[in-house]
Amino acid sequence: MKVYVHLATGFEEIEAITVVDVLRRAGITAETVSIMKEHLVTGAHDISVKADLLFEEADYDSCDMIVLPGGMPGTTNLGAHEGLGKKLREFAEKDRWLAAICAAPMVFGQAGLLQDKTAVIFPGMESHLTGARLGKRPVEIDGNIITSKGPGTAMAFAMTLVQLLSGEQTAEALKKAMILNI
Repeated sequence: MKVYVHLATGFEEIEAITVVDVLRRAGITAETVSIMKEHLVTGAHDISVKADLLFEEADYDSCDMIVLPGGMPGTTNLGAHEGLGKKLREFAEKDRWLAAICAAPMVFGQAGLLQDKTAVIFPGMESHLTGARLGKRPVEIDGNIITSKGPGTAMAFAMTLVQLLSGEQTAEALKKAMILNI
C-alpha cells in the first residue's frame, strides 16, 4: 500500500504529519508530495516540512490513496493545482481512494467528486461540499471518499485510513500500541 499526502504552502501541519506518522506506524508507505515546485513546504503555522517527492516525481499508478490535508491557504493552493485536479478526477473515475480533512474536502466539491456522497468539512464551510449530503460524524466514508472535520479529528481520520487500507486488526493493534481510545 502506498499513500501520497499532498503539501502546499499553508497546509495544516497536524493533519498532514499525523496521517503520515500513523500510516507509517501501521506499515503503510506514506510519502509527502509537494505541489510547490520545491521540497521545502511551509505550513499554516510556520512549520516547514521537507516533502519526500515533488508532484512531478510522484508515480500515481503505484499509489493507492491520495490524501489532502486542510489549512489555509494550503487548501486553495491544492485546489488551484491543475495536475492534482486531474489526478483526483482519475482516481474518482477508477474508484480509487481519495481522502481529505478540514477545509480540503472543498477541493473534492469544486472538482465535482462529491455528487450524492456523504461528506464533512471544517464547520462553517459546508457550502463548499457541492453536491454532497452533509454528514454528522467526525470522519465520513462514502464509497471511495473519506472526509473529516479538522485538526481535532486528525487521529481518528488517520486511524480510519489504516483500517481501510490494512484492516480492523491492524488498526486495533495500533490503537492499543499508541494508547489511543477512539
